[in-house]
Amino acid sequence: MQFKTNSLYYGNCLEVMQQWPDQCIDLIYLDPPFNSKANYNQTFGKGNGVPAQVRAFTDTWIWNDAAAQRTMDLKNAVNHPAHKSIVGLHTILGDSGMLAYLTYMAERLAMMKNKLKPTGSIYLHCDPTASHYLKMVMDCVFRVSSFRNEITWKRHESHNNAKGYGNIADIILFYVVGNNYIWNQQCHKYSDAQLGRYK
Repeated sequence: MQFKTNSLYYGNCLEVMQQWPDQCIDLIYLDPPFNSKANYNQTFGKGNGVPAQVRAFTDTWIWNDAAAQRTMDLKNAVNHPAHKSIVGLHTILGDSGMLAYLTYMAERLAMMKNKLKPTGSIYLHCDPTASHYLKMVMDCVFRVSSFRNEITWKRHESHNNAKGYGNIADIILFYVVGNNYIWNQQCHKYSDAQLGRYK
């Protein structure tokens, strides 16, 4: 499969990315499943005036044979960039749904690093369910020195919790490939009214 800009690809992202050349992408923003233990539905069409829904995906990860095999593969691959983080996380989390999720992400993050240009950047959108574990994986794959920011994405409304504080924010982890990464400064000019306050 030839890599094409301004195109959408459908399929398993790991399998699709394997077909692309290395160092062909400038920037990656990913908003993967969060291991939120929730089910997500896709609304489409209307039958009798009622929107129809189909299960889009289940964001609940379980420890199964596939997860065990991924974990073993990563623990045995001492040269894999996520190897040390998965060894450590397996010690902490044991055979668990969270580790199943993290090994799935580790495979894909390592592939993404290979596809980024030396000037490239990656933004990983996650939530507090796994952000601290994902940061450990990112630190191994991209190196600790490549971490630039942990961005807080504040939602308009909180997700209420009857026995705790409402969840009102997600996390975006910003990493770069090298020190010569492309950075486009985001700013707006001050209005005349704003500038007038400081005269």
